[in-house]
Amino acid sequence: MPIESGSAGVPIFRGIPGEGAQSLSSAYGEQPWLGDAFGSFTGSPDRLPVDTHETVAMIAPRGLFIMDNPHITNLGPRSAGVAALGGAEVYKALGAGENITYWSDVQDGSHCANRAEWRTPLQQHIQKFLLGTGNAPGTMRISPRAQANLAEWRDWQTPSLGGGSGDTTAPSTPSGLAASGTTSTSTNLTWTSSTDDEGVTGYDILRAPGASGGTFAQVGTSTTTSYGDTGLTPDTTYRYQVRARDAAGNLSPVSNTAQVTTRPGTPSGGCTAVATVQTQWGTGYVIQPLTITNTGTSAITGWTVTFTLPAGHTLTGSWNGTTTVSGQSVTIRNVGHNGTLAPGASTGGVGFQVSRPNGDTALPSGYACA
Repeated sequence: MPIESGSAGVPIFRGIPGEGAQSLSSAYGEQPWLGDAFGSFTGSPDRLPVDTHETVAMIAPRGLFIMDNPHITNLGPRSAGVAALGGAEVYKALGAGENITYWSDVQDGSHCANRAEWRTPLQQHIQKFLLGTGNAPGTMRISPRAQANLAEWRDWQTPSLGGGSGDTTAPSTPSGLAASGTTSTSTNLTWTSSTDDEGVTGYDILRAPGASGGTFAQVGTSTTTSYGDTGLTPDTTYRYQVRARDAAGNLSPVSNTAQVTTRPGTPSGGCTAVATVQTQWGTGYVIQPLTITNTGTSAITGWTVTFTLPAGHTLTGSWNGTTTVSGQSVTIRNVGHNGTLAPGASTGGVGFQVSRPNGDTALPSGYACA
């Protein structure tokens, strides 16, 4: 079930204010399959009798796999996440919380991209609900780019509609939440299980940005006592909590808070140095420009060029660089105004002059940049 209107339209009828989603009137104008009567709501979407979370809920308790791309702003990714979480509450109320998967945790921003991250959970749903050969539980994987917090939109507890047991006892508080194996973009969470008189059905994973402040928002679910969170930003601090839930929708108090700081990312940098002979004569020559180019994918804030002079050649001057000489080895480093280069950018004002024995036509060699 693609959680969008079908042709670049907004995936929700009543969206989170200020998210930047495409307007309902614009989406309606692109949708030939929306009836004419729908047009009367484009100026007042709050009058609509149904919203996307209710559309999701209508499918319960049957198996449902929802794919979403959080990189497309006009599709309202935060609103889509809230709609999926809202619809999932109906699944929980019917005791079928493991029959729904919502997956927006993908790394590609291309519109309508067929993401590799969807392949495994989609195959699991096919095996479970179409072939009858699997039993993998559903999960909610929400991208950190579009955090969706259902708690901001409701002040009620999910009722139990399945067995009519009237269970109102919440599970015990999960404890011992800890993080390990943290990389620049992921971390692994583990905790001690909760108990419940009717049985714990799963755990909600909550995350907040920074070491303090910020709002905890649900980023995923787990039916075990572990969870791997991916798609994080390098060198960034996050805080985590978990809470347990039972079949009746009762939620435990949140666990202790675990704080992690992701490792710095590995910058992809590199540079090249290309020398051009501006002029030469019998006893010397001028190299101008010595062009330094950033060949990496991230900016560099300094560079160092090394090369070797032929025997008998002597450096007599240089400009736009700090130069040191050791025997025939020469090192030129950037100065303040030309050290920072964006990816693909070059600096060409660097140069030097060399004297040489009369008649010697050799030139420097072994240019390297770091």
